[in-house]
Amino acid sequence: MKNKKIIFSVSAAGIVILICLQFIRPQIPLKPVTGDFEAPEHVKAIVRRACYDCHSNQTNLRWFDKISPVYWRVAAHVNAGRAGLNFSEWDKLAPGDRKAKLWEAVNQIIAGAMPLKDYEFVHHESKISPQDLAVLKDYMAAMVKRKPGDTSIINAAQKQKNVIPTAQSPMKLPVSLNGISYMPEYKHWQAISTTERMDNGTMRVIFGNDIAVSAIHSHKINPWPDGTIFAKVAWDQLEDKAGNVSTGAFKQIEYMIKDHERFKSTHGWGFARFKTPRMVPYGKTVMFTNECMNCHKPQEDQDFVFTSPLNN
Repeated sequence: MKNKKIIFSVSAAGIVILICLQFIRPQIPLKPVTGDFEAPEHVKAIVRRACYDCHSNQTNLRWFDKISPVYWRVAAHVNAGRAGLNFSEWDKLAPGDRKAKLWEAVNQIIAGAMPLKDYEFVHHESKISPQDLAVLKDYMAAMVKRKPGDTSIINAAQKQKNVIPTAQSPMKLPVSLNGISYMPEYKHWQAISTTERMDNGTMRVIFGNDIAVSAIHSHKINPWPDGTIFAKVAWDQLEDKAGNVSTGAFKQIEYMIKDHERFKSTHGWGFARFKTPRMVPYGKTVMFTNECMNCHKPQEDQDFVFTSPLNN
C-alpha cells in the first residue's frame, strides 16, 4: 500500500511538472514570406518537405512538436535554422549568395550533417534519400555550369601572375577584427585535404600546422587539440577546352584556430578570412564570426570541422 502511494505521488508530481512546463515556451516568431525560394517544382518539393520546417517562415509544427520540453528543442532548431538559411526570404540574398547557400546546404546533406539527426528521427519526411540528393546535385550543377576556357577567369589569372599573396613586412601583417593575424607561414605547412566550390568556381587546398598534422597521425581529431590551425587557400578554378584543371587567380585564405580559452564564444574555434592578394580582412564587425559558426554548427559532432584529412 505504501509503495502504491509513493508511485501515485511521484506520478502526480510528474504530471504537475509536465503541465507547468507547457507555460515555458520559447518564441518562434511569425514572419511573412517576402520572397519564396524559386526552383523547378521537382526540386522545390524536396526542399519544401525536408527543409522548410526549420529553414523558412512556413514552419509546420506537429502536435508532438508543441509539447514541452520537446518544443524547446524544436524552437531552437527553427530559430537557428532561419538565421542560417531562410527560404522565405530568398529575395534578400544576392544571386551569388543564393548559390553559396544552396552549395552549403547540399554539402551539409552529403556530409550527413543535415537534416539534424534528432529532428529527422521524429520527422521522417525530412529524410533526404540518395535519389533526392541526386536531384539537388543536378540542379546545383546546372545553376553553376561554367564554360571551359572562360576568358574572364583566364584574364584574372594573368593579372595576378606575378603577385604572391603575402604581406610585405612582419610589421604590416593584416589583422582580422577578432584579432587573428594573417599567417604567411602556412606556405610551409602540410596540405591535408582539398575541396572545390562549384557554386563560385573555386578550388581550395587545406593546410594544417604541425599540431594538426600530429593529431591526424595519432588519430586524435575529434576533438582537435588546442593549437590546431587550418589554412584554407582558394583560387579560381581554371579549366581549358581539353578538360585540364589548374589554379587561376588567388581569391582568399581562411583560418580556423583551436583555442578553448581565447574563443569560448565560438566553441573553442577562432575564424579569420583575408581576401585578394592585398589580404583584406573580411567582415564589417567582429560579429562576422557568427556567420562562420552558423556554417560549421551542423558539424558539431565532428568538432565543427568539415575537413576530412586525405591520409587519415
